[in-house]
Amino acid sequence: MILLLDTHLLLWAAGDPGRLSTEARTLLSDPANELTFSAASIWEVAIKLGLGRDDFQVDPRLLRRGLLANGYREVPVTGEHAIELDHLATHYRDPFDRILICQARVEGSTLLTTDGAVAKYGAPVRRV
Repeated sequence: MILLLDTHLLLWAAGDPGRLSTEARTLLSDPANELTFSAASIWEVAIKLGLGRDDFQVDPRLLRRGLLANGYREVPVTGEHAIELDHLATHYRDPFDRILICQARVEGSTLLTTDGAVAKYGAPVRRV
């Protein structure tokens, strides 16, 4: 299964794995799963670090480098992902989460999240 991790799960997997649920740890450690992250998550970290957010105190360069070194595949944001936004309900407005949902749809992956609002979109989103 191809797993796209949302930004908080990426941060926890990279720097605070104790915050991951048992289900998330099981999925991330299964060698049959391909782990991916979005360029949009790196963008989100960079923006929120610049804003001084306490929950985004990581250097985005180091985060990206560490994810790649640990076998994660980076998913760029493409025009096809942006076009998919036209088919996405607007009950949730966070632009980073919305593009992650669209990327999962277009790429045929499962978006893992801890966010109940994101999970309301249903497949391919999975709350862990």
